[in-house]
Amino acid sequence: MSDSEDKPTRTRKPLGLKRPVDGAEVKQTFSHGRTNKVAVEVKRRRKLVKPGEEPAPTPAPAPEAAPEPAPVAEAPKPAPKKKPAADAETPQERVARLQREAEEERLRLAEDANRRDEERKKKAVKDEKQAQEDNKKAEAEAEAAAKKQAEEEAAQAAAAAQAEESAAAAPAPADKATPTPAARKFTPVARPEPKRPPKKEEKRPAKGGGGGDKRRSGKLTVTKALNEDEGRRARSLAALKRAREKERREQGGGDRKPREKQVRDVIVPEAITVQELAQRMAEKGADLVKELFNLGMMVTVNQTIDQDTAELLVEQFGHNIQRVSEDDVDIKIEEDKDPEETLRPRPPVVTIMGHVDHGKTSLLDALRGTNVTKGEAGGITQHIGSYQVTTKDKAKITFLDTPGHAAFTEMRQRGANVTDIVVLVVAADDGIMPQTIEAINHTKAAGVPMIVAINKIDKPEGNAQKVRERLLEHEVIVEALSGEVQDVEVSATKGTGLDELLEKIALQAELLELKARPDRDAEATVIEAQLDKGRGPVASVLITRGTLKRGDTFVVGTESGKVRAIVNDQGKQIKEAGPSMPVEVLGLGGVPSAGDQLAVVENEQRAREVAQFRQEKATAKRTALAPTNFDTMFNSMKSDLVEFPVLVKADVQGSVEAITTALHNLGNDLIKVRVLHAGVGAITESDVTLASASGAPIIGFNVRPNPKARELVKRDGVEMKYFDVIYHLTDEIAKEMAGELGPEKIENVMGRAEVKDVFKSGKKDKAAGLLVTEGVIRKGLHARLTRDDVIVSATTIASLRRFKDDVDEVRTGLECGVVLEDTNDIKAGDMLEVFEIEERERVL
Repeated sequence: MSDSEDKPTRTRKPLGLKRPVDGAEVKQTFSHGRTNKVAVEVKRRRKLVKPGEEPAPTPAPAPEAAPEPAPVAEAPKPAPKKKPAADAETPQERVARLQREAEEERLRLAEDANRRDEERKKKAVKDEKQAQEDNKKAEAEAEAAAKKQAEEEAAQAAAAAQAEESAAAAPAPADKATPTPAARKFTPVARPEPKRPPKKEEKRPAKGGGGGDKRRSGKLTVTKALNEDEGRRARSLAALKRAREKERREQGGGDRKPREKQVRDVIVPEAITVQELAQRMAEKGADLVKELFNLGMMVTVNQTIDQDTAELLVEQFGHNIQRVSEDDVDIKIEEDKDPEETLRPRPPVVTIMGHVDHGKTSLLDALRGTNVTKGEAGGITQHIGSYQVTTKDKAKITFLDTPGHAAFTEMRQRGANVTDIVVLVVAADDGIMPQTIEAINHTKAAGVPMIVAINKIDKPEGNAQKVRERLLEHEVIVEALSGEVQDVEVSATKGTGLDELLEKIALQAELLELKARPDRDAEATVIEAQLDKGRGPVASVLITRGTLKRGDTFVVGTESGKVRAIVNDQGKQIKEAGPSMPVEVLGLGGVPSAGDQLAVVENEQRAREVAQFRQEKATAKRTALAPTNFDTMFNSMKSDLVEFPVLVKADVQGSVEAITTALHNLGNDLIKVRVLHAGVGAITESDVTLASASGAPIIGFNVRPNPKARELVKRDGVEMKYFDVIYHLTDEIAKEMAGELGPEKIENVMGRAEVKDVFKSGKKDKAAGLLVTEGVIRKGLHARLTRDDVIVSATTIASLRRFKDDVDEVRTGLECGVVLEDTNDIKAGDMLEVFEIEERERVL
């Protein structure tokens, strides 16, 4: 025994009649690394019993704490000490044993559930039989009671009839007629039928002894028997609403008055859909369609009807109509006059105009004490600028600086239209130039007073008197020549005459009595607009009247927005801007066009409505087809006009307009520029994609492409052209257009000759004997063969001979023979015209 204990192998189990209970430990693993060991006691084998049999009593399990197993009764000695059975098992055996025990436990539970179901079914059958017996007893008792009641009523009726007969048979004495009371008559009543359940219920008695409404379907379980209402169909929400409405009607009574129809004021535009009209009238769309069908119009709710038809419908349904046109949606900037007591003095708006390089911006810099010219590309102004200057006497003057280049006509015109006074700058050493004349015409068209500033008076070659005399040619008479136009001699570099210029501006403004009402919704004019990379769409506006405040909702052109910030000409943010004040406005939905009117509206919905209406009108105008006929159609088909497509992107809206106009002016009868797209802001991926698809170059004026657009440019090989001076742009595009057409070809007629006779030359060709009548005929030149002044063929001279010798040329009065290429249609009397083609560089 000691040898077996010392061996590491597992010990042999002691013999016994009963199999002992084995103990084992199961290690449980939880989250976060936690474990637990649980002692499990299971039986090795379990005897399964049949349903209905009592299972054998299981012996009590051995305590887990017992270190030794229970000793066998037959053994004379206590069992030897041994390790637990769990230690003697391998992991695979332990897992198999646990699985087997779990399967046995599942089978046992299934048998118990089956046994309980069988007992429940037996009980249900028993209860059903008992219910049927109770129903039969109740029916028998009801029949017996009804039969007994019928017999009693029959007996009473017979007794009453017998009493009536005996009373009628007894004779009454003649001398004594005593009235006898009338016998009570009983009306026979029909035998009541006992209440029987329906035949359907007799054939299929209800489970549980209830009526027909408590029948159950399916298997009867304990849960269903205890919860009688379970499984019934719940009432729908619509049924509940109908029941409540019915109760409400019953409570209110039947004499409730019908609801009175509400008469509405229906706003009807020039065209409206049936559905929208129904919504405005608060009527059903089907009713309107039915009425239209009665009128002979087969329409649906989504179709559009005109204003007259809508008026018939509105009057038919008893509403009032309010006709409106499409123009009523738009905001009209009317010239309504504010009351005189509300007007307040405002600063004058002065526009500086003149020819390019006459010193307009330098003069404004001298007045402001700044140096804007250094920041201008090429030293010329290409944007319209707005500034406000405070004079020595604390008075404020608003200045608008316009470009002087020929391409910026629209900018100068806008400057003349929004201004009060025009300062015409003329260089003393240059005199009257084309843009000076244009500025004079714009000023006269706007009807504003003019002040002539003769600049560069400090130069020795300057002659102010000559400028005054040249102005007479254009009906501008200065005060020095007994006219009404004020003139000042100034020098922007030396600062000469600046104070005198400001005094004359103040005097002219005082004569004009400039006033505006500040306490009203603001109205402004867009001077310039651009798309800033960090701030978005930005518009430079000039307030004409009212006060523009931060947070105001406005509409400008086809765009709407809300004032997010107001920036003055010095770059500082302010809360509000009064009349005659130039400011930058942030918060627009898009870039407006220069010259658009800005108007403050009551809410964002109104602003969006007006902007959408203007966009639709602009789209309809842009996509409208021009009236045409067959002549114009055939002429366009026959024309050899070449189109030069381009894309234009610039920094401000005014530059876009100027560039587009300048490019259109470059065209002629042979070629014209087609602007595929013109916009404000950096060059984007969509611009590059459009240019790549159409093979057009992209013109960037003071703008550059973004990083993604640069990658597309490299990938697709799109031609990019960058400019910062407008006349460089026009010159380059003109050269490109000329190169597109190719060199210009000019014909120079060298000589003419008459065909005297025709000879054979070889097997196929024919030779013509000529007499040179004019000029000279040379070998290899182009020639035209005419017959009766009609061109027969255009060819070249392949061979030229005089007698039998080959010669290079033959002059007037001499005879020669020629062979023409690719033609043998030659007859005596034809005329031969010889010419050469000279190629020159084409200039637009």
